[in-house]
This record gives sequence, structure tokens and C-alpha cells, in this order.
Amino acid sequence: MKIIETKNLTKSYKKNRGIEDINISVNEGEIYGFIGPNGAGKSTTIKTLLNFIYPTGGSATIFGMDIVKDNCKIKENIGYVPSEVKYYDTVKVKDIMKYAQSFIQMLVMKNYHKYVQI
Repeated sequence: MKIIETKNLTKSYKKNRGIEDINISVNEGEIYGFIGPNGAGKSTTIKTLLNFIYPTGGSATIFGMDIVKDNCKIKENIGYVPSEVKYYDTVKVKDIMKYAQSFIQMLVMKNYHKYVQI
């Protein structure tokens, strides 16, 4: 089963190219990594696959589901940790978890108070 498949996936920013015609096929059980210099499109590809930024061309599926039409269902089964996360100095862990709960309806998140001392 194909876990990730892209066909000519493209993301353009007005006059600038983000990613262009990316074709990837990752089968169940395979490990795939993104390696390249700054500006090569690694983060843009991942953010586009997760529909954090909208593709301007091509198509992609994760678990056989369309990344645009089925993005909520896909995100229920995927964890994503960006390389850099910036919060205000006054933000507490409990606030971040409450914020995440507003997006993800997972049993563990509903019971966050069991894991974090408030």
C-alpha cells in the first residue's frame, strides 16, 4: 500500500518557486528522508503534504486520502514536530496543550490534565 504518493506536486509563491513537480512514492514500511541545502524545498514539501500550505498544482495522497479534501482525517493519524517552534515567553505548556486540543480530538489530549501539573 502506498502511504504517500505525489504527482507533480507544486507550490508557487507569486513569482517565486517553492516546489515544482515533486513525484514521491512511499510504500508501507519504507523510510523516506528529505536531505538538501537551505531553500531546497524540504519544509515546503512537508508543509504542503500536511496541507499547512495549499498546493498550487499537482496532487498528493497520504494513506490513500487526498491531502486537500481529506486533510482532517489525515491529521488524525499523523504527528508533526517542526524544526523550530516559537511561542511567546508567557505561554505555558498547559496553554499549548489546550490550543492543540482545539484542533485534535484525541482521548489523550482530552485528559491532558493527568499528564501536566497545573
